[in-house]
Amino acid sequence: MPSVRGTAPVGDPAFAALKARLVARTGHHYYADKDDLLWERLGRRMRARGVPDPAGYLVLLENSEAEWAALESEITIGETFFFRYAEQFAALRGTILPERIAARGSERRLRIWSAGCSTGPETHSVGIVLHELLGERLPDWRIALTGTDINRDVLAVARRAVYGTWALRTLGAEERARYFRPGPREGTFALRPEFRGLARFEPQNLMSLIDGTASLALTDYDLILCRNVLIYFHPDVVQAMVRALAQRLRPGGWLLLGHAEPNPAFAEFLEPVSLPGTAAYRRPEDGGIPDMSAPPALPEPVPDWAPLLPPMPPAPSPPPPRPLPAKPVPARVATSRPTDTPLATVRALADAGDLEASWQACRAALGRDPTDPRLRYYEGLLARARARPDEAERAFRGALYLDKGFVMAHYHLGLTLIAAGRAEAGRRAVANALRLAAALPAEAELPEGDGLTAAELSGAARPFLGGEAA
Repeated sequence: MPSVRGTAPVGDPAFAALKARLVARTGHHYYADKDDLLWERLGRRMRARGVPDPAGYLVLLENSEAEWAALESEITIGETFFFRYAEQFAALRGTILPERIAARGSERRLRIWSAGCSTGPETHSVGIVLHELLGERLPDWRIALTGTDINRDVLAVARRAVYGTWALRTLGAEERARYFRPGPREGTFALRPEFRGLARFEPQNLMSLIDGTASLALTDYDLILCRNVLIYFHPDVVQAMVRALAQRLRPGGWLLLGHAEPNPAFAEFLEPVSLPGTAAYRRPEDGGIPDMSAPPALPEPVPDWAPLLPPMPPAPSPPPPRPLPAKPVPARVATSRPTDTPLATVRALADAGDLEASWQACRAALGRDPTDPRLRYYEGLLARARARPDEAERAFRGALYLDKGFVMAHYHLGLTLIAAGRAEAGRRAVANALRLAAALPAEAELPEGDGLTAAELSGAARPFLGGEAA
């Protein structure tokens, strides 16, 4: 049986057809230039089904919607956690949801959609905020809080609402006790029924918004959250998709996107709203959204695959152009992470919930490279998740010995110390994180911060300082 491991068979026309079908069906342009990563994900399904090559797997997909669902789950596994993006939740709690509650007070009805919800922490976090804002009035309201994702496996996790400490890593002990109770297994936490009962979860391919197959029930929303989802789609599809989302808002409704996703063109049909650390838009109160002059450009249909004759020899290449002088590349605060390093393995295992394997991988990597501050930092996070505060403190201090400017290590050292009852020392560490973050641009993503920006850290850290100035 040919191997389904290693580098992608880019010369195989069946692989090209399979990739094109996948991108066309899911819209995930993210894989357009990531053949090896896509091949790795495809390989898992091919090995699971005993299929030896892309041609055979393409035939299987053409005859099995169940296998399509399994493949879609394989390529869309994402990681998230409760109350991610502190400033967004500050905006929801302080501005957006109170405004919607006031606007809808006569009807006592709210419709909220969390698109691309993954395992559910964002959706459930919104439910918690609603519960706290409405309080005793909640039973009098009709709340439709829906999370959708193309990945049915993560939706099953969202419905169970049982999480490990990794998904709760930004919550203090008091918040954990308020929102969760002990889960069915040691080290897990089950969302309390009063919060869990607000949300429902359904499968949904966002491409259906622009190909005409979306459910008619996806409409009249007061709030749509679609953070860090659009980055996976082709820019032409993004424009059409945001317009489609806008059309599913009620007049005055809100749309929240990820920090990297706003586009000035969205202002043609949505009103940008300036809120700290939040990419927010509103549908105009008059409800008007201009019609598109032409239908959205969807990926071209992929012809049925068939074995091809051997390709003709390539034409001789023209002589290479004279090289131009290299232009300096501006420095960036945050860079993409490689996917084939020991650190990436540690992260991937932790994100998948296998903390024991992640811990072992981290320890092994530190044995080979004990001076990597990032590995020390993840050693600390994993020690905290495994309820080993002394080891966590040592690891975070080790990371800071190697890199005194490591903002997230200062922050998590502070949280560890505060949780251990050493409030003064913990606040000093949090204040150090805040001071270092304040020297960065507000929208700069913090290294190893899971997309957390300097401004968002400020919002997350200040409650731990009480009345102290950072």
